[in-house]
Amino acid sequence: MAESRRYISQAELESHKKPGDLWISIQGKIYDVTEWSQHHPGGAQPLLNLAGQDATDAFVAYHPGVAWQYLDKFFTGYHLEDYSVSEVSKDFRKLAAEFSKMGLFEKKKHGTGILLCIIALSFCTSVYGVLCCKSTMAHLCSGLLLGFSWIQSGWIGHDSGHYQVMSNRKFNRVAQILTGNCLAGISIGWWKWNHNAHHIACNSLDFDPDLQHMPFFAVSSKLFHSLTSRFYDRKMNFDCVCRFLISYQHWTFYPVMCFARINLFAQSFIFLLSKRKVPNRGQEILGILVYWTWFPLLVSCLPNWGERLMFVVASFAVTGIQHVQFCLNHFSSSVYVGPPSGNNWFEKQTIGSLDILCSSWMDWFHGGLQFQIEHHLFPRLPRCNLRKISPFVKELCKKHDLQYNTVSFWKANVMTIATLRSAALQARDVSNTVPRNLVWEAVNTHG
Repeated sequence: MAESRRYISQAELESHKKPGDLWISIQGKIYDVTEWSQHHPGGAQPLLNLAGQDATDAFVAYHPGVAWQYLDKFFTGYHLEDYSVSEVSKDFRKLAAEFSKMGLFEKKKHGTGILLCIIALSFCTSVYGVLCCKSTMAHLCSGLLLGFSWIQSGWIGHDSGHYQVMSNRKFNRVAQILTGNCLAGISIGWWKWNHNAHHIACNSLDFDPDLQHMPFFAVSSKLFHSLTSRFYDRKMNFDCVCRFLISYQHWTFYPVMCFARINLFAQSFIFLLSKRKVPNRGQEILGILVYWTWFPLLVSCLPNWGERLMFVVASFAVTGIQHVQFCLNHFSSSVYVGPPSGNNWFEKQTIGSLDILCSSWMDWFHGGLQFQIEHHLFPRLPRCNLRKISPFVKELCKKHDLQYNTVSFWKANVMTIATLRSAALQARDVSNTVPRNLVWEAVNTHG
């Protein structure tokens, strides 16, 4: 039987990694996913990033057991020559199988239902405070409370992009549109497109969109070589303006995070108005229009422009906490240049992520991101089970002598600022030959 198999080399597989010609290997069998990339629920980007190589571990991490039955329709008839599996990958796959047998991927408890009630209560209280209270302090608290509801809706949007937080797909979609588009003004379609690419290419400077914040932030001096973003398909120019902004990024980090949601608004509009294929574009746009109807109307109900500005700034600043949380898990971790590799999934996800130490009663605050390593290894796992699997992941890291980085929330902030400061000081180095101007010469200092 084995003699009748047709084989191709790794080099031949790697020649099929262009748009319009995408092949991947899963457990040594070669699949042509070119056409499927246009319909893939996770978007085409993950398939583009892993094309031309073995993608078994990523497939295991992202798909339930029932997905295996659909692979046959993409089978080319070829097998990968000299296919082998590392000991780390073997253990990772065994661990995923064990978690599946334990039912951990299905056990979601009632956290989402409770959270939706809290969000609804917070939102209604905020609206009541604006419409029915005359006190400036009440209006300030209403803004803060609205920001809190946005944070919690963000956790639901994040989770629902990875797995069904509701009982079925329809209710899951309703929860996504209501909490993401309608309540927060952020396209859930854009979020999934962006976030899936981040997971697959965790901490690749040119493939991971979550590290591409030029000209405001750079986590590594490697970005000073004006790398090309493979996600946005544009060059990230390191010019004099970029150098100036990055030179002070360790001071501007928290202020910028207070208004980071403005960028999410912009990215949502760009995504929905682009020519790319957007599933359920009509739903997405309608949801965004709902947000841009109720929010300006609510703000206009405040008595004067001073209080309106206070309300908007307060609500945006609170959500800055969540934007900081998104950065803490990766900014100070190991980075690299180039495409992700399917053969070292476990290693890349652990070295590129950072866990946050916290008591179980504080899990609501972190929304599952305190177990970022576990989440990146098993993105389909409901966040209520991340604490349960943490000891198993830690033990596997210890067995294979791999990093398992975990620090306090305070220490994570210190490490992030240290990373930004290090890159900032390197950006100030005049040996980096970048066009200079009079503004730069006037305000730049060294040291």
